[in-house]
Amino acid sequence: MRPPWLKVKLPSGKNFSEIKSILREEKLHTVCEAAICPNIGECFEQRTATFLILGDICSRQCGFCAVKKGRSSEVDTDEPQRIAAAILKMGLAYVVITSVTRDDLPDGGASVYSETITRIRKHIKGCKIEVLIPDFGGSADALETVIHASPDIVNHNVETVSRLYSLVRPMADYRRSLGILEHVHRKNPSLIIKSGFMVGLGETWGEILDVMGDIRNAHCNMLTIGQYLSPKSNALPVCRYYTPEEFERLRLEGERMGFQSIESGPLVRSSYHAKIQFNKRFTSETE
Repeated sequence: MRPPWLKVKLPSGKNFSEIKSILREEKLHTVCEAAICPNIGECFEQRTATFLILGDICSRQCGFCAVKKGRSSEVDTDEPQRIAAAILKMGLAYVVITSVTRDDLPDGGASVYSETITRIRKHIKGCKIEVLIPDFGGSADALETVIHASPDIVNHNVETVSRLYSLVRPMADYRRSLGILEHVHRKNPSLIIKSGFMVGLGETWGEILDVMGDIRNAHCNMLTIGQYLSPKSNALPVCRYYTPEEFERLRLEGERMGFQSIESGPLVRSSYHAKIQFNKRFTSETE
């Protein structure tokens, strides 16, 4: 049984219904829905959503994720324009764009990220854009395609500690993910770099501090830490539920390491409070 601090209200409200309606009207996916995010009610009601591009079927078999897996669909070339249209209808000033992993595409879908950023910039002046990207199979060219499109934040999740990668992310590589953060910094040191990981998969406290240190050493400015919640019966089991007090300890540890902004809590996910976290960092830099 889940502890009481993980209970959330059922999603409802006028904004929640309107956001759902716009997404269906524009035939768009969100990771909020695909990954069964516990914060969907709160975020939709606050008129925020994380758009999921390149379809809703992932080419990888990660053990923690609820997103559908299998053979991916054809790339929808009109999707970037429909996302821009949806953002206009929603009246958003900050958006997060993520995707399923597309190992079947030569560039991993990087060109679609670039086109989506370009469309948003064209139609919504001043909109801040965060991209939460896959590893593109380690392709530097694909990563640079996204960097050159000039998002405001590049986010790539490390997801878990090094020892658990073969279990949690069998088709990914710990050092490759850290290398993505480092590569973004080398190519554009002014870009804000963000990452995140889950706890509750069997890691030790020392391993948590190690992964935080590795992420910080890869020039990451912003970090999210959340509780792993098994999304379905055939997903990896939860090994441990961390308390809110332990998440607060991790936040303080991260601040000591030099992270400029950290969201750490049982229900925190990659895009949770993304706009708030961005604004916090910007405010602290100008004070």
